[in-house]
Amino acid sequence: MFLCQYFFPEYVSSAVLPFDTAEALRTSGFSVGVLCGYPKEYNNVGKLPKKEVYKGIEITRVKYLQLSRRYILGRLINYFSFTFLVALRFGYLRKYRSIIVYSNPPILPILAYLACKIFSIKLVFVCYDVYPEMAFITNTISKNGIISKVMKFINRKVFKCATKVVALSHDMKSYLVQSRPQLTEHQIQVIPNWYQDIQITDIERSYLNPLFSSLNPRENFIVSYFGNMGICQDLDTILNAIRKLKNEKKIKFIFAGHGSKMALLNSVVKDENLNNVVIYNFLHGQDFQDALNISDCCLVSLKNGLVGLAVPSKTYSYMMAGKPIISIMDKKSDISQELINNDAGYAIEINDVCGLVQVIKELRDNDVKRDYMGHNSRKVFLNRYTKEKCTQHYVNMMRGILEG
Repeated sequence: MFLCQYFFPEYVSSAVLPFDTAEALRTSGFSVGVLCGYPKEYNNVGKLPKKEVYKGIEITRVKYLQLSRRYILGRLINYFSFTFLVALRFGYLRKYRSIIVYSNPPILPILAYLACKIFSIKLVFVCYDVYPEMAFITNTISKNGIISKVMKFINRKVFKCATKVVALSHDMKSYLVQSRPQLTEHQIQVIPNWYQDIQITDIERSYLNPLFSSLNPRENFIVSYFGNMGICQDLDTILNAIRKLKNEKKIKFIFAGHGSKMALLNSVVKDENLNNVVIYNFLHGQDFQDALNISDCCLVSLKNGLVGLAVPSKTYSYMMAGKPIISIMDKKSDISQELINNDAGYAIEINDVCGLVQVIKELRDNDVKRDYMGHNSRKVFLNRYTKEKCTQHYVNMMRGILEG
């Protein structure tokens, strides 16, 4: 049983990744059910049944309050509304031998813990983000508040009961081992996120996509940032670099995604007349593939202090497309170290605006190095981050849990 807020057919990574995992388990002979939220914001399919079987996966969707996630109150109402409505279907969980539950929303895992204790169900906790520490660092909640105490209580119960905890990176595993006395090292398994390997066959067609005509991508050097632009991402370093590069007529920046900082980004670009920036809403399907294809390099960022607490999943789509990547985060992070060790891009510390400007110009001016780093980026993806390889780790793990 998968317990998660987002699932098929939603197109954000927190929906796609659980679906890929469920599909891999079903294909490998497991019976799979899903209890998830009813799609709204990230759904382009339209009306969906509350219950359906898709690719052999039994999906049950619950309708819950979905307020604006721009403010903490809206997110909290969404979290509690969804968790409460899932709790009303608690008896449904007894038919399963194991539950895979995700860290978002952070209060949902308490239901998996109760099912573990009451029904003797094996519990697998997938740690996309480490709470409540991530909320502390981003100033979302106070350390001594009631929400913090609730999250800590849930952590103690879930980690003590969990058969396995999935960490997205080795630095996340290290953090959990050091900060969660309830956990032993053998309980934690590192399984990174991934991206589907989409064959790139007609790049020329991507340049003809009218969505990007204002960028004139054949003539300009395109620097792209895709995905979440929220409380966990550092945009200040990027914006300051954009200001310094404003008069570089041949360098253009693309932003596309979602998150609480989108409004701020739009405001800054408009107020300061940053003509070297084009902003899109969340791109998916062929438009996103075309945006990747016309990009010359891609940016990924993480706010200071969040290494080990979160891992930006859009990195793997950049690697899939064979793009040089510039990480703007602590150089000790797994992502930065992988870029450095494989010569697949650059690692820039937060607030190093001059360093970011320099490497963007270097990639623009040296197409041999750009191609070389892009080739290495693609090679890292094929070796470690394809959907097939990463979901197989889940298949092997669940076989060990249920057949051992």
